[in-house]
Amino acid sequence: MTSIKSHINSDYFSAANTLRGKGSRRRIVAYVESYDDVFFWRMILSEFEDETRYFEVMLPIRSNLSKGKKSAFLSLMRNGMGRDMIACVDADYDYLLQGANHDSAFMLDNPYVIHTFVYAIENYQCYAPSLHNVCVMATLNDAPTFDFVDFLSRYSRIIFPLFVWNIMMYRRREYGSFTITDFNTVARIQHKRTEQLNEVFNKLHHKVRVKVNELQRRFPNMKEEYLRTKDSLLSLGVTPDTTYLYIQGHHLFDGIVVPTMQTVCEELRRQRETEIRRKAKHVVQMQNELSAYMRSVSDISEMLKKNLGYTKSEPYQRVLQSIEKMLGRSE
Repeated sequence: MTSIKSHINSDYFSAANTLRGKGSRRRIVAYVESYDDVFFWRMILSEFEDETRYFEVMLPIRSNLSKGKKSAFLSLMRNGMGRDMIACVDADYDYLLQGANHDSAFMLDNPYVIHTFVYAIENYQCYAPSLHNVCVMATLNDAPTFDFVDFLSRYSRIIFPLFVWNIMMYRRREYGSFTITDFNTVARIQHKRTEQLNEVFNKLHHKVRVKVNELQRRFPNMKEEYLRTKDSLLSLGVTPDTTYLYIQGHHLFDGIVVPTMQTVCEELRRQRETEIRRKAKHVVQMQNELSAYMRSVSDISEMLKKNLGYTKSEPYQRVLQSIEKMLGRSE
């Protein structure tokens, strides 16, 4: 990591907080990775603001446009981590690697680094029990036409054995043996209609089985390590039904969830338009209603980015607990 000069440091904020006096609120700076992360962490941290403290969420470096997890860590180390300066980052694989590399160890061992537990914010936005409501937001049609929980549970159960292999290789630092890109290539699905999903899942199951068999042939003496890795992941909250929360966020968001939701939402919009045509008393009323409806529907990707339904999820509760623990340490 390169050295970057900064006039902002933890001692500066600590001194500034001291000078504010007993009646003022303590300012805690929270470094985040990118613009997209500001709202997510602002929403979470605002729950912990009171008459004694408030948070300021900012990008890592004010002097340039550097962003990302390493930049957030660098800012924290350079500026002096502590009760007045924290970092809030995506877990990526670092949570599941359990200290197997430097970034994982730094994130897990540092009480002033708060992470998502799931791979990234996008995984939360794709939280299965919330996706029907997102469809309603996008289409203004509440018809229960698709079971997103079953869809992502089935997907997760199929890819889980391969995911264990992927994490095992990363824990061994044998990154080139089976990369995240390799995993995503096998885990990719494509469909144009939800009626095709049984066929799609059968093909996915076949691809996963072929790849697992290949890995078993290449690494014939790793059965015990595989089982230990599997048990470890289960203990960390990764279950066969929730694997989707821990795979690469952009792959899940862009490659799995958005295409499926677009298919579902297109059907919901057609239903609503058909209903308008059927109930309209004359052509002018029909045209006006259709025009008003089309102005009211929304882009599914934008609605997903505004989705807050994940706040009921178990990993999200872990994030809240980690913040409470950090604040308790710094009181």
